[in-house]
Amino acid sequence: MPRSLTPLLVALLVMYSLHQMLTTVIAPLSVEFGLTPTQLGLVFTVASVAIALSSPLWGLLLDAAGPRPVLFAGMGLCVAGPAGFAAAVAFGLDETLTSELAFVLVLLFRSLLFSLGLAALAVTALAVAGTSTERERTTTVGLVGAMQVLAAALGPMAGGALALASLQVPLYLAPVIAAGLALGVLATFKPAEVARDVVPSRPWELVPAFAAGFLMYLSFVLVQTVALFLSADGERVESGTLDATLLASAIGLVLAQGLIVPLQKWPAVRLLRIGAPIALAGYAVIAVVPSMISPVFVVVAVGVGFAVTGFAARASLGVGPARQGVIAGLVTATSGVTFVVGPVLSSLLYAVTPIAPVVAAAVAAAIAAGLAFVPSGSPARSGTN
Repeated sequence: MPRSLTPLLVALLVMYSLHQMLTTVIAPLSVEFGLTPTQLGLVFTVASVAIALSSPLWGLLLDAAGPRPVLFAGMGLCVAGPAGFAAAVAFGLDETLTSELAFVLVLLFRSLLFSLGLAALAVTALAVAGTSTERERTTTVGLVGAMQVLAAALGPMAGGALALASLQVPLYLAPVIAAGLALGVLATFKPAEVARDVVPSRPWELVPAFAAGFLMYLSFVLVQTVALFLSADGERVESGTLDATLLASAIGLVLAQGLIVPLQKWPAVRLLRIGAPIALAGYAVIAVVPSMISPVFVVVAVGVGFAVTGFAARASLGVGPARQGVIAGLVTATSGVTFVVGPVLSSLLYAVTPIAPVVAAAVAAAIAAGLAFVPSGSPARSGTN
């Protein structure tokens, strides 16, 4: 594993945890500000859109200027985001700002700037992971994903614990931690020299991998959103199903990306070919027995974890070291787009019949499994060596 990846993994874990920690205070703060459900949803939608749209741009900048400027910009935004968010909330609560202006500033700092910074950090980490040897590629890419998933589990727990004392504690603590981490990472990150490309770029060969990755992410979001609807329904599943499903998601993804992938060291294509059918089997069980969604989602998450790691590694193997930035940007954007499209599509399908999003997810996983067998050039490109 490249030495320069270690501080980036730490940065991913901490910054994404801070982002999720602040998420826990948004709902109670929305009551204080009198936000409508639409405004509250906009806070999360803007964040997802910002990551999806900015990631390819960060990737292009990384290839042109190197990882350090992108990391510097990303860290700066990750400090400015929570700092501005805390200020907007503080001045909104004491009525220095109107609730409308405070909401606009929350969108600017928490949803836009903080998300732009996280996108830059994720793209940098994936690009550096893409400079590892072919044998290590799935491990390094998997660890990047595992840090983000682990943060999604740790952040809310930390935020909830701190909020017991006061909602102000996570608000003011987040920018302090972010600033300290930024200084530490920028001081320790030493980018390696990028070798000249020896792999000719043939972007059309990566289309099957990106299509498979998009479909696997989409299938995951479709069914994860179903857990929300089933919980709200209250008749089909037990109370607490949503929390249990989210926990199962985190356990399965971390188990797959952070433990099994590094231990097995399977090549990228094998991960896709194994992961998609595992997820498909899980979706089939959920379609038949919706009440089993929480325990079965561990299996689904393991399959998705294998598949999306294989997708990202396979994509990075399609270009040389000098083009890892743009590939990292497109991979990050692919996952970001599904978190914008997935919930909307799931809600539309659920309105037709509750089982429709699960069936759609199964179809998406089946197509992704087929795409995993589409050749993508030489063995080195497809990661089968």
